[in-house]
Amino acid sequence: MKKNIAVFSSGRGGNFDNICKYFKNHNSIKTKLLVTNNPDSASTKIAEKHEIKTFFANKETLKSTQIIETLKNESIQLLVLAGFILKIPKNIISSFPNKIINLHPSLLPNFGGKGMYGDNVHKAVLKANEKITGITIHFVDEIYDNGEIVAQEKCNIDIGENLSSLREKIRKLEYSLFPKTIEKILS
Repeated sequence: MKKNIAVFSSGRGGNFDNICKYFKNHNSIKTKLLVTNNPDSASTKIAEKHEIKTFFANKETLKSTQIIETLKNESIQLLVLAGFILKIPKNIISSFPNKIINLHPSLLPNFGGKGMYGDNVHKAVLKANEKITGITIHFVDEIYDNGEIVAQEKCNIDIGENLSSLREKIRKLEYSLFPKTIEKILS
């Protein structure tokens, strides 16, 4: 029987699409559900393309029993945050202990916390003149970017690195490491 994942995504959906493709013909893992707070996100179109159900969740819905029931009815074993900007509330965390992972575009604990996502992180890394950055995949708890680290991968920041080039470097790391980490957690 396949292990089902739900991907939470708010925006562009690059990691969501990558995860869908990676697990499309996988023998033991299936991308079963998209949870999004943004009905206009590219993620919803990606879900349609891959024939994956979509569940729309605003802040109130996330705190309700409806989301927990939906995730359990879909037999979800792992919640994967891939560019989801809303904070995961306590009810979900307590219903899925150590079953929620997040991808963060820096080497935590550096450049984490409230408001630190996407380009905000890359800009902070560049402004701090860091020589090395990378990505972190971690379990989600009630504090932003605080949970136990599952995997990290580093990359150098080159002289003259800019927002666009750094974003692309980080994206490559994400597309490589994220699906493999999901696979490792569920095997």
